[in-house]
Amino acid sequence: MPKLSVIIPCYFNEENIPVTTQELVANEANFPPEVTFEYVFVNDGSGDDTLGALRRAQATYPSRIRIIDLAGNVGSYNAIVAGIAHATGDCLAVITADLQDPPELMAQMYGHWQQGFKLVLGNRQDREETGFLETMAKVFHWLMKNLALRNIPDGGFDFVFFDRQVATEVLNIHERNSNVFYLMVWLGFPYVSIPYVRRKRQIGQSRWTLSKKIKLFIDSLMAFSFVPIRAISVLGLGLGAIALVYGLYVIILKIIAPNEPAGWTTLMVVLLFVSAFQMIALGVIGEYVWRGLDAARNRPLYVINKIYEESLPGK
Repeated sequence: MPKLSVIIPCYFNEENIPVTTQELVANEANFPPEVTFEYVFVNDGSGDDTLGALRRAQATYPSRIRIIDLAGNVGSYNAIVAGIAHATGDCLAVITADLQDPPELMAQMYGHWQQGFKLVLGNRQDREETGFLETMAKVFHWLMKNLALRNIPDGGFDFVFFDRQVATEVLNIHERNSNVFYLMVWLGFPYVSIPYVRRKRQIGQSRWTLSKKIKLFIDSLMAFSFVPIRAISVLGLGLGAIALVYGLYVIILKIIAPNEPAGWTTLMVVLLFVSAFQMIALGVIGEYVWRGLDAARNRPLYVINKIYEESLPGK
């Protein structure tokens, strides 16, 4: 019998957990009767009573729910990796704890998995952000598609369904400061993209802050693209050519008009421009060096405080 492991990273989701577990269990009716389910909730160092809510849900559904309680907050992607590492299903899915992604879509994803596809993506066709945040999200996905991974779908995706082989490959890579969803696409397996409209959040507030989004953009771009470091080389060559031309101009001007007053304004503009470029270049290089240092340390992506297994008979 095929087993589906649903991984749910949790961060300040105390109020969501009762509704989420009920909807996930109710969604089992959309699957063939031979499918069995396992729900792997990963508590990512939540500061509220998310763990207590998960324990109460586990008491209600003891045979379905496993809880991975992390020692501290490591970010949603590392929490997902922790969930993948402890999931036991033949196929796996990742869904948000606030259920903005519709659970009923998993049945359609399962159908594609049965047809042999090892990766199925839920492709967002609409988003809850408006104004500046919406524009920033569109720019992010456009840059990632055109500069890093050309085979990702437009609009982004946070809802994935994948085979055990994909899970094993992701765990074997053990990549740091990356985007685990993009890593699945990078593996190269053919995938199916299913468009859907994301729900509006009904309970609580999102903890996905602007600073986290900026970090995600930097991590994703540098993990899958050489464009930032290549841009420095190209711009450096361009500035070198401009400097050569300007140097020739200064020499010729000195010969033709030796009494011409020095161009302090032009000199300062050039100096400030080159200095700004050098600082940006050092910043980009520093990002790569820091990632190399972080990988060399080989610290764990997460530390588990405790795993709450299902209650066994007689215990």
